[in-house]
Amino acid sequence: MAAAGVDPSAVLAMLAGYPPIGQTAGRVAVVGGFVRDVSLGRAPRELDLVVEGDAAELARSLGGELTVHDSFGTATALGEDWRVDVAMARRERYPSPGALPEVEPASLEDDLARRDFTVNAIVVTLAGELIAAEHALEDLAAARLRVLHERSFIDDPTRLLRLARYAQRLGFAVEEQTARLATDASFETLSGGRLGGELRLALAEADPLGVLARVADRLPLTLDRPLIEAALALAPSDSDRAMLVLGASVEDLGWLEDLELTAREREVVLACRDAPAPADARASSLWRAWRRTPVEAVALAGARGQRDGARRWIEQLRHVRLEIGGDDLIAAGLSQGEEIGRRLERTLAAKLDGEIEPGREAELRFALGEG
Repeated sequence: MAAAGVDPSAVLAMLAGYPPIGQTAGRVAVVGGFVRDVSLGRAPRELDLVVEGDAAELARSLGGELTVHDSFGTATALGEDWRVDVAMARRERYPSPGALPEVEPASLEDDLARRDFTVNAIVVTLAGELIAAEHALEDLAAARLRVLHERSFIDDPTRLLRLARYAQRLGFAVEEQTARLATDASFETLSGGRLGGELRLALAEADPLGVLARVADRLPLTLDRPLIEAALALAPSDSDRAMLVLGASVEDLGWLEDLELTAREREVVLACRDAPAPADARASSLWRAWRRTPVEAVALAGARGQRDGARRWIEQLRHVRLEIGGDDLIAAGLSQGEEIGRRLERTLAAKLDGEIEPGREAELRFALGEG
C-alpha cells in the first residue's frame, strides 16, 4: 500500500457534497474515518465533525432530520443523500470497564486522546489546520493500527471488533503492543446490546467472515466459510445478509438472546439454524416447506445441499401469487371460513405445479372444484 499523507485542502475539498458548515464560537474540524479515507485515496464512508461547542446547534444548522444524544454531546443531521455526525470535543472517563463513558467538554487536542486508534485521531479544522495524535501520521503512512493508551480495550471492548473491522477493510497491520493488548482483552464486561450493535457493524462489512475470523476465538461462533459464501451467493438483494451470516455461525442461543436483536433479526437467525426440508423437488413441495421461512434460511438450506430447489424458490416461486382471493370464492357462493383458505392453498399448489391453465378464470374454476 502506498504511503498516505494528510493534505488538509484535499480533505476540505471533499466537503463539497455536503451542506455548508456554519461558523461557531469554537473550532470545527473534520475527524476520524473521513480524514483517514481521503488521505488513503478511498471514498469516505461517512462525515464526522467535532466542534468545540454545541454539537446539536451545529447539526441543526445543516438542515435535514436531526437526532440528538445530549448525554454524550453528539448529534446527527440526515438529508436525502447525506449524513453528518457531529460530536462535541470532549474528554471521556469510564466509571468501570465496558461501561458507557462520562463526558465533559474539552479542546480538539484533548478530544484526540479519547479516540480508538491513532489513524482515526487526526483532524482538519475548517480553517485548514492539521492536528494529529502522537504516532497518528506515521501510523497512517505505515498502514498500522495502534490504540492510544493501554486501557483502550478494557475501557471499551467494542474496540476489539473495531480493530478487526479496520484491519480487514483497510488491510492494515496491527501494531505489536496493540496486538498484545487485544489478546489479553475480552468482551465479558460489555453489555449484550452494545456487543450486538458492534456486531451488526462487523456483519455489514464487505467481508464479514474475514472480520469475524479475527475475533471468532472469543465469541461463540463457528465459521464455515465455504458454506456461508455459498449461501450468500444464493441470497437475494432483499435479504438480511448480516443475519444470514450470524444464523449460520452462532452456537449459543443464550448468547443470542443477550444481543438484543429485533424480532425480525431473531426470526431469521433461528430459521437459519433449522430450515425445513421439502418432501420432494416439486414446486408445490418447495412452497409448502418454505412459504413461511425467511429467504435467508432458504439460501442457507440451498448451500447445505438443496441448491437447485432453493435457487428456484428464491428467484421464481416465492413471487408466484394467485389472481383470485377469498372474496372471489365468497362471491361465487362459498361460505366464509377455513375452507376458503384450504381451497386457495390447493389452487396455488396446482398453479405452481403447472396443473391449471394460466389466468384468473382457470384459477377460479379449480378453486370451486369445476376444473
